[in-house]
Amino acid sequence: MKPHRLEHLDKIDIHDLTVRTIIGIFDWERSRKQDVRLQIRIYTDISAAASSDNIEDAVDYKCLTKEVIGFVEEASFSLLEALAEEVSRIVLRKPGVEAVKVSAQKPGALRRARNVSVTILRPRIVES
Repeated sequence: MKPHRLEHLDKIDIHDLTVRTIIGIFDWERSRKQDVRLQIRIYTDISAAASSDNIEDAVDYKCLTKEVIGFVEEASFSLLEALAEEVSRIVLRKPGVEAVKVSAQKPGALRRARNVSVTILRPRIVES
């Protein structure tokens, strides 16, 4: 299969997915769950699902979101970078996903900022 350029792919966006997890490097951060907010952009081709109107031909974003929430809530992370990377791996395992952009935000991480975020873009790696 020929790799796609991202601008030629369709996009599914999941906005402001709020999940509670252990995140941080300080002892007080490791003692209780905190909110993190995720923005997930899935790059895919939705033409088959659009034609058939059948969930079997689509990226099931409801199922995917439940999987991400379950994983993040049970895991713990020192860094937003690690959280974003793990979420991207979950998304890229789904059939039809060509790439994913994940932004992980930690509200209140800095005293004078609303939040801090890390954004990554990961393509599906096609093994030859």
